[in-house]
Amino acid sequence: MTAAGLLLALAAAASSPPAFLAVVDPGHGGEREGASGPGGQKEKQLTLQIARRVAKRLEKAGGRVVMTRTRDEDVPLAQRAAMANARQADLFLSIHLNSMPGRARQGTAGIETYFLSADASDASAKAVAARENADRLAGEERDPEDPVAGILDSLGDAQALAESSRLAYAIHERLVGRVKADDRGVKQAPFYVLAGARMAAVLLEVGFISHPGEAKKLAQPAYQEELAAAVAEGVLDWRKGQQP
Repeated sequence: MTAAGLLLALAAAASSPPAFLAVVDPGHGGEREGASGPGGQKEKQLTLQIARRVAKRLEKAGGRVVMTRTRDEDVPLAQRAAMANARQADLFLSIHLNSMPGRARQGTAGIETYFLSADASDASAKAVAARENADRLAGEERDPEDPVAGILDSLGDAQALAESSRLAYAIHERLVGRVKADDRGVKQAPFYVLAGARMAAVLLEVGFISHPGEAKKLAQPAYQEELAAAVAEGVLDWRKGQQP
């Protein structure tokens, strides 16, 4: 190839669109700290750290990534999926850490993955949704069109729901397999942060910050990298199965 041909090829590669656009949402932020661990770990800090690593992995895989927050700040739940809609993203990933109360804190660990539903899969899923939705209930102004009150309308796009299910299972399998965490399953629940998303959208509870051992791992950069790699692998698995 001539020098001129090489320059043209490089220019074409630089101007080509990304393989996909992902919006990555670090849960909580600002005054909404989320759950806390026995060693003082804060969910809002760890989710941001993990989300940054996920973003880098997805960019290396050929995607373009927009984060709903890049620092410790408040972002209303309703605005997070709205960002993805406005950018016509291909997928939306909301990253969180789970928590259990009382004596259950010592013995409950593992990974759960969620996609949107008007009804929770079980009592545990209902409790997780209630905790994650508490940010909005505590401080955000109620919209005239409540995203969860109108959740069935949000589920009207059957294709987006089907893709959310596929994405959830693809990422969950990679997460559990790579980090050898307890498999707590793929579930459905009415999460405010997912309501209204018009693309494949999932919420990842990548571990229990309330569990002493898991909380320590979640704060370790090496473990965060393993989580991020698993999420990126799951996204690529999902993309391979998409219809052209």
